[in-house]
Amino acid sequence: MAMLHTVNKSPFESNSFETCLGLAKSGSTVLLFEDGVYAATAGTSAADAISNANGITFAVLGPDAQARGIDGKLADGIKVVDYDGFVDLVAESDQVQAWL
Repeated sequence: MAMLHTVNKSPFESNSFETCLGLAKSGSTVLLFEDGVYAATAGTSAADAISNANGITFAVLGPDAQARGIDGKLADGIKVVDYDGFVDLVAESDQVQAWL
């Protein structure tokens, strides 16, 4: 069963991202949007956690990364999606879990 996890809070201000990673299973996708995109910034502890999360796909909402000036600073292996891609991720998933 494919699950989409969405995280919209910065991992440096909230534990939502950490909690999500602790419960996300292999085969899941984690979509980072709003301030959650900061988790995908290369060279951070959050990006290290992403690289150690085996079997989980990570994506960021491109317009949110661009609005925060980090679109050119994303860690390796992060998929960038637009709004249509966000909708596709939701449609392709059996369940969606929002981490607030």
